Amino acid sequence: MVVFSCAGCGAVMTARVARVALPDHSGQKYSHDLLPGLLEPGTYAVDPGDDRPWEPRKPELEEHGVRLQMYGITGPPNRIGIAPGDVRGTVFIPERLGGCCCGWDGQYGPNLACAECGCPVATRVDDCGFWQVVWLEPDAVCPVAVDGPVQRVMDWAELPSTPPVDSRGFWSPVWEAAVAVALAHLLVVSGGRRASLPDGPVAEAFRRAIDSLLPPGSPERHLVLAGPGLSAAITDIALAPKHPQTGEIWPCDAGTVVPLAADVWTYLAFNDDRRLMPAAYGMPAVVRRDDPPPLLPHTLFCPDGRVFLRTLERLTAVQQPWLRRIYDRVRDRPYIDPFS
Repeated sequence: MVVFSCAGCGAVMTARVARVALPDHSGQKYSHDLLPGLLEPGTYAVDPGDDRPWEPRKPELEEHGVRLQMYGITGPPNRIGIAPGDVRGTVFIPERLGGCCCGWDGQYGPNLACAECGCPVATRVDDCGFWQVVWLEPDAVCPVAVDGPVQRVMDWAELPSTPPVDSRGFWSPVWEAAVAVALAHLLVVSGGRRASLPDGPVAEAFRRAIDSLLPPGSPERHLVLAGPGLSAAITDIALAPKHPQTGEIWPCDAGTVVPLAADVWTYLAFNDDRRLMPAAYGMPAVVRRDDPPPLLPHTLFCPDGRVFLRTLERLTAVQQPWLRRIYDRVRDRPYIDPFS
């Protein structure tokens, strides 16, 4: 385990943390809801960035006593993300507390300074629509190894699943981001050729996107689920789980592998919505239920278009003409089918 200290004065900036893989929904903008933390307490992740030069925005001048705000969130490469509750010894920088609604989004650069020396060291993001996180600046902090319990890596069979619909009846933003990342990788390995999908949840998550982004025609490739507890006989493209702690992709003998966040993959592979007993033995129709039935989404499932574009940008294959055309089409019209 490590703690991160200020590069200027050596003051400790964090609790003890262990490294995990960067979640697919990092940097996602979802609706205007207050979202939970991006990372679990006691963990950190590193965002490699997109190799683009980045400069923070300058705060807008006030008009009639109101500071103008604009949506924006990005940052330098190799930022270190931690849970907000794991931050130690910092103070806010008032002139950099920019956000577009109910909190701060980091558009003006680091908004947390070291309480000892005053150096800007981190950016807190907690505006509505953003996953709450604190990004440590890579040049402002240093990792220091410390004694502590060794993080236990969960076995594949222990990994939990995330349902696609939340308790309010809305599609899960975790699913929208994870499927968008997998979709980008699937397009790359498909080579622009259509792929057949197994019926059921996998088809419901990916088929509309494949139909919208690739030319019509008979499938030439075949996508199947591969992973712990499933048959290892894979002949073409495997949709395999990615471990949330190590980032490791389930090893298999497929010709090509498309990674999918393990919590989403587990639900696709093993969830069964069928009744556990014959319907004839259910509650009689004349009996009124005490609990309401589960809510269902009122829209079709849509992968997250911004996450899809960001993933493609980080893949060298996006320079291929056919894939570049898809990227440009989605970038210029981000709310076209299947992303709306």
